[in-house]
Amino acid sequence: MNRDERSLGTVLRLPSSRTRTPAQRLAEQAAEAADVRHWQSHPDVVALQVERVRVQVDRLCWAGIILGLAFTTANVQWFAAAGAVPGSLPWLTAWLLDPTVSLVLLAILRAEQVTARYQVRTGTWVRAAKWLTLAATYVMNTWSSWAVGSPAGVVLHSVPPMVVFVAAEAVTDLRDKLTAAVSVAFMNASERIEVHEPPARQGAPVRRTTFADYLAAAREAWTPDTDITPAWVRQVTGCSRGLSSRLAAALSSEAADGAPRDQ
Repeated sequence: MNRDERSLGTVLRLPSSRTRTPAQRLAEQAAEAADVRHWQSHPDVVALQVERVRVQVDRLCWAGIILGLAFTTANVQWFAAAGAVPGSLPWLTAWLLDPTVSLVLLAILRAEQVTARYQVRTGTWVRAAKWLTLAATYVMNTWSSWAVGSPAGVVLHSVPPMVVFVAAEAVTDLRDKLTAAVSVAFMNASERIEVHEPPARQGAPVRRTTFADYLAAAREAWTPDTDITPAWVRQVTGCSRGLSSRLAAALSSEAADGAPRDQ
């Protein structure tokens, strides 16, 4: 190994943690934080996080809706049985009334779970059927309390149907907004990519600047006495913070093996 190669190795050798200055340590932390932030805002990562939240929202809302409908089933059975003898045919048939209404409501909510995910609006009849089933459940639960003039009974039997009603309306809007969040993440990512694209010439297609293009630009600006750091890479190539650390590592690896290929 000649003297120039030994000198190059000395220049490219990173200082230890004890010899690095506070500014160098902060620069490394800033580059690492920028890289983490870059991947956290990546549309695929955002989509995965939103999907996890969507699953949690669906499970919690479905649990609340099913528990609320289970509560109303007993009330509606008592209302429909109208004092029939337990075990008799009218008493047994009364158990079918609330599940009939609830199954239609659950079918509508399940369909809206898919349509809201892809932001497809349902028709008027779908919304009318949902409101009709919810209204029927509310009336059957509270009618006896209204008839006897019991405010406490009205409140008690109003809470579960109202919770089901609000949850059925809110969960559809929540799914729609979660899908919109993924779309916004993709649009923001596209805008960041366009910032690093070269200006388009009249009549010429726009080509995205690749990692190899940035690396080639860094090779051209590199000299044997250059300290290869992410900040230097950003200065000579104009790349992003998240990409500069990868470019610096690639160029340092080439320089450690010898001069960069284009030199």
